[in-house]
Amino acid sequence: MKINEPQRIGAVNPYQKQTESRSSSANSKRRTDQVHISAEAQEMLSSSQTKKEERADRVNDLKKEVASGTYHVDAGKIAEKLWPFLK
Repeated sequence: MKINEPQRIGAVNPYQKQTESRSSSANSKRRTDQVHISAEAQEMLSSSQTKKEERADRVNDLKKEVASGTYHVDAGKIAEKLWPFLK
């Protein structure tokens, strides 16, 4: 009775190669993601921060006008802005 085939004696576990490749990749130097922000983008970000304060002030003023009923909508300005889109 033959239990093992002659080619299978001392055969290597087929999953051994996968575990070896994983362990060797773990030992190798890992790469990390890096992000570089250009000077122009940093300038835009800083300018938007200052505009946020001005915008918040403007929004608060508009809220007060709407609450008091003194807010006036200029139809001419709205038409000027819509006209290029309607052409």
